[in-house]
Amino acid sequence: MGAVALSAHALLYSRSAGERGSRQNTPPPLPGRARSSPSPATWPPAGELRGSGAPSSGRERRAAAAWRASMGKTRRTPAGAAAARPGPQAGGKKPPRGRGSARPPGRPAESPGGPPEEQAGGLDLGAQQERWLQFLKRQRVSGEEAAKLLLDTFEFQGLVKHTGGCHCEAVRFEVWAPADPQVFDCNCSICVKKQNRHFIVPASRFKLLKGADNLTTYTFNTHCAKHTFCKTCGVQSFYTPRSNPDGYGIAPHCLDEGTVRSVIMEAINGKEWEKAIKAHPTIKSLSKP
Repeated sequence: MGAVALSAHALLYSRSAGERGSRQNTPPPLPGRARSSPSPATWPPAGELRGSGAPSSGRERRAAAAWRASMGKTRRTPAGAAAARPGPQAGGKKPPRGRGSARPPGRPAESPGGPPEEQAGGLDLGAQQERWLQFLKRQRVSGEEAAKLLLDTFEFQGLVKHTGGCHCEAVRFEVWAPADPQVFDCNCSICVKKQNRHFIVPASRFKLLKGADNLTTYTFNTHCAKHTFCKTCGVQSFYTPRSNPDGYGIAPHCLDEGTVRSVIMEAINGKEWEKAIKAHPTIKSLSKP
């Protein structure tokens, strides 16, 4: 047994010494030339590890497998990376680096607010475009507000834009009506109690500016008339009359000063309401656009 152990020891020593000598005797690479790596098919060389054609120990087999795996790995470019990088265009020209392409000849420069066509609301204003844009800037209004003013001026010719509201100013409105409105002085039970003198306008000429949530409504009898008033101060600055449910009755004394030139007062017999409304020649038409 002792002789066998000594022989095995000598054999292992001679192999390890041979491997060290093999590594030490390997010639260095020439200057400027990289040492070529052996291919996975020829490494490890036959007999280099144990003097036979293939590794037999577990450690040698694991080393060989790890080497082959490392040699099999290749560096790959992620999919789409090459397409994402901008390359030269046809003819060898590089793509432009500016924020946008050059402006077509004859097209005006865009202002920070957007193209002139967008600022003009998509309208072809022709020679009036610059004047229109300057008007919006000077008056500090949007295109919609300027268009509304223009349309109101043409559609409500002969009318004045009045503004008004309740006492505490929680409710505010605007209305287009003549500077000399025709005001009805009704003597029905509720109009007498609250002195409800009013002139009638179509709903399209009335706009509630604020206070919708601060209004409350009282109705009675037929419940056709909607007597709206401010929850805070109790003032009724406008309401929906029974005679004209498609319009509004506006209290002239709740309008702001400066737009009412005079008041044309007309008495109406509200105590005999049906008879009075039937006999009146124009009251039903006052709420028509």
